[in-house]
Amino acid sequence: MSEATVDATVDNSRRTWLITSCAMGGVGAAAVAVPFVSTFQPSERAKAAGAAVEVDISGLAPGTKMVAEWRGKPVWIMRRSEKQLADLEKIEPQLADPNSERKSVPTPAYALNRHRSIKPEVFVGVGICTHLGCSPGDKLTPGPQPSLPDDWVGGFLCACHGSTFDVAGRVFKNKPAPDNLEVPPHYYLSDTTLLIGEEKA
Repeated sequence: MSEATVDATVDNSRRTWLITSCAMGGVGAAAVAVPFVSTFQPSERAKAAGAAVEVDISGLAPGTKMVAEWRGKPVWIMRRSEKQLADLEKIEPQLADPNSERKSVPTPAYALNRHRSIKPEVFVGVGICTHLGCSPGDKLTPGPQPSLPDDWVGGFLCACHGSTFDVAGRVFKNKPAPDNLEVPPHYYLSDTTLLIGEEKA
């Protein structure tokens, strides 16, 4: 066997070994990279936490409230009575921001009205006080009560520091909470079904 033939045989075996090694290294790198890259994707739980929430409000009677959860926040859905709607105008002089003009808390354009809602009778708001994040309690019964004025018409009281809100989520004057309650993006899929977390396209 000539010297040239031996060199060619050695070169071919080296080449085969080099190609095989590179291919195996590439497969190994891919096997390590796929799980690593997949960790950049949000989990199913995270996707669900940010997803819009469909809520059936067909059983909501006037003067009652239900709570849904969206992005880990309590969202209040309240069907206001005729009297509660009438009281919204009466108490406007007592409110810090009756027309939701402050921009520090989101208020969609369709909620920039006295009722802060798409439909006057249904209020949709995030039940978290704008002061330090406590959740206000229902004080829907009118009249004098502890921690409330004698002319109380009904609304919500944050027990943490005494902030009060009307049934449209508007904060009263001279309270620790600086802003009205947030109104989340929402729209009606039907007369009795709300979608919270998205705005109508």
